[in-house]
Amino acid sequence: MSVRTPDPDPTPDPLDGDGVRTGPAWLSDIELEQIRRRLPLLYVEAVPVRVDGLGQVTEVGVLLRANAVGEITRTLVSGRVMYGETLREALFRHLEKDLGPMAFPLLPASPVPFQVAEYFPLPGVSAFTDERQHAVSLAYVVPVTGTCEPRQDALEITWMTPGEAVSPTVCEELEGGRGGLVKAAMASVGRLV
Repeated sequence: MSVRTPDPDPTPDPLDGDGVRTGPAWLSDIELEQIRRRLPLLYVEAVPVRVDGLGQVTEVGVLLRANAVGEITRTLVSGRVMYGETLREALFRHLEKDLGPMAFPLLPASPVPFQVAEYFPLPGVSAFTDERQHAVSLAYVVPVTGTCEPRQDALEITWMTPGEAVSPTVCEELEGGRGGLVKAAMASVGRLV
């Protein structure tokens, strides 16, 4: 005799009446903390860029954000991939969450990451660190064409030239080793600076 389990709710990330995330694709803070101690989590990261008429990168967007302990840091668009969500959907959701609904990202039908970054809670295991967890992140360069007005935990976006974005000063300010991701992003689009 087989046991039939109910199909998962196809609607990812619903909100209840109070604006709190609910449903099978969302984890409570307690569940997330427990999972972070046991499993690597999948993330997407995006390096937002502005391009000219020939598709060459003219500007790179770097976010300013307050971290969990209240420090102001520079970072990139990033976030978890939820159960049942495609990578494209996750990228779009996090770009809209961090840059606002009028950013108008240009996502390809089949996004291909420029790098896979593995974050560890202890420094020295890889170039990337995240003291909360072991995470695997797929990193993408994403052109945006609209107006970016950061929201939620992103305080502002700073647009800079590719040369400024890969400068030692900016790279050191990017949390968790993400300066290396910006350098790799620029190399992937032929902007060796």
